[in-house]
Amino acid sequence: MGVRLLDRTKQGSHLTEAGRIFLPQAQALLHSAQQAVATTRAAVEPGEFTNGYTGGLIVTTAVRELRNRRPDAEVRTLHLDFSQVNAALLDHRVDAVLAREPFPTDQLRVTALYEEPRVLMVPTFHRLADRKSVTIGDFADDALVRYTDAAYDAFWRLDPRPDGRPAPQGPLVVTAADKLELIASGQALALAPAGGDHAPLRHDLTTVPVEGIEPCRVVLATRAKDRSPLVKDFLDIAVNQLVPAGGAPLGKAH
Repeated sequence: MGVRLLDRTKQGSHLTEAGRIFLPQAQALLHSAQQAVATTRAAVEPGEFTNGYTGGLIVTTAVRELRNRRPDAEVRTLHLDFSQVNAALLDHRVDAVLAREPFPTDQLRVTALYEEPRVLMVPTFHRLADRKSVTIGDFADDALVRYTDAAYDAFWRLDPRPDGRPAPQGPLVVTAADKLELIASGQALALAPAGGDHAPLRHDLTTVPVEGIEPCRVVLATRAKDRSPLVKDFLDIAVNQLVPAGGAPLGKAH
């Protein structure tokens, strides 16, 4: 390059001013090169497919059907945290993700599969635990657990409330296990999808249907420009097979 990027001393190597300027550009170039390699390989090596999934969503039947359709393909699954959906797709760790909205969708194609009602998760000793259903007003003053992602947090805490008031501040959670522990100990409540994976995990928790709020959507996310035959096949399978009994099918892409 004709410039010094590093100064070497007995204490180690340090970036020069030129090095500090070059470093972020070099990192961007490497990332771009990795994506170019992954995209090119996907075009000429359509024999590999990894399906991601979040929460307690079940992909078994769809993955099994894809293996039946494409017996020569290597079909894998990978569980992801809800916050990893966008990054895992753009980094080519996965080729499709079954997830619940919301999550960042830039550079993604999102196909809505079905809707799930939302329920209120409470400890079994809570005043609402024996109710057949509740409305927002029944837990308006109860703190709900908070999440790091702003859009996800707003949706799952109903923040702001329909009357414009901010939702009460609850404790911040990062893992599902911590969330369940906070609820079971009575420190906070949480909204959850009716089909979530919470019920089998704790005998000291229960859920109550919530009336008057919009459901959450279960979607299949893929890279917007991905034209892989395996992705196309899996999307077709997902639309036709992943809607649970009693679910409201949607099958809309955006």
